[in-house]
Amino acid sequence: MPSPFGRLVLIVNPRAGRGEVSREMPELERRLLAGRLEHRIVETEGPGHAGSLARDALEAGDRFIVAVGGDGTIHEVVNGMVSGDRLVRDDAVLGVVSAGSGGDFVRTFGMPNQVTSAVRHLLGDRTHPLDVGRLTYRDGEEERTRYFVNIAEAGFGGKVVGRAARLPRLLGRGRYFLGFWLSIGGYRAGEVRVRADAREFSGKATNVVVANCQFFGGGMRISPRSLPADGVLDVQVSTGPKSEAFTLLPKIYRGDHVPHPHIREMKGAVVTVDADRPLPIEADGEVLGTTPARFEVLPELLQLKL
Repeated sequence: MPSPFGRLVLIVNPRAGRGEVSREMPELERRLLAGRLEHRIVETEGPGHAGSLARDALEAGDRFIVAVGGDGTIHEVVNGMVSGDRLVRDDAVLGVVSAGSGGDFVRTFGMPNQVTSAVRHLLGDRTHPLDVGRLTYRDGEEERTRYFVNIAEAGFGGKVVGRAARLPRLLGRGRYFLGFWLSIGGYRAGEVRVRADAREFSGKATNVVVANCQFFGGGMRISPRSLPADGVLDVQVSTGPKSEAFTLLPKIYRGDHVPHPHIREMKGAVVTVDADRPLPIEADGEVLGTTPARFEVLPELLQLKL
């Protein structure tokens, strides 16, 4: 039957999943037609275009916006749906057809990272409230703001994502893993100051994770206790030596690396991170800028179609 949220606007990144999205689009559209889902398909033409398409669709009167691609496409679409800490349209609904190299955002919700299998999640009226993180950071001399729905990092994780982004896309999920090992040798810990509501940490650390959902890096369950609609962000400050990466990495995939004596855990609706030098920041797998940074929760701002 037709969607209760009206026509679907599918914002498609045809290059996602090493071209899988482009190859699967005919079958995806066939399944949409079989489900009698009225829809419109628009393809992105480059970085940032998904956000513009999402905003244009909402301003034109559409309500149901579907990101078709990887975590970066979802990130851009969300940033197009939100403006000034509010939705462009108050009753907007986010749908996801995930097919990127990581596919991490959808894992928290048990949704598939495959184009055609995801169509059934566009049917019916079931939704889940979704907190949105607001991130303020430095870009050179400018202060900028972005929104994120999955996980952000300051420090070593930001460097890894930046290094992985320069590796060939044909490596798929292996890009993050290789980026990790290419980055670890030259990275040094810094003096960081982290505050999460009333709790504080000050001292040597290599990385700060600020999580809304649970997975990143192509399937690592970095924040196993994160709930994406609890009104807080989960923070992990890594204080141990770099050599711990050899033993912690397999545990992170399983989500059993915490609690740990060298990982300081905190929660907060407002999180600030500063350091003795600018630390690289990534959010939803996108390299943004540097610290100092402020992370804030916009509680249950979005409805995610399940």
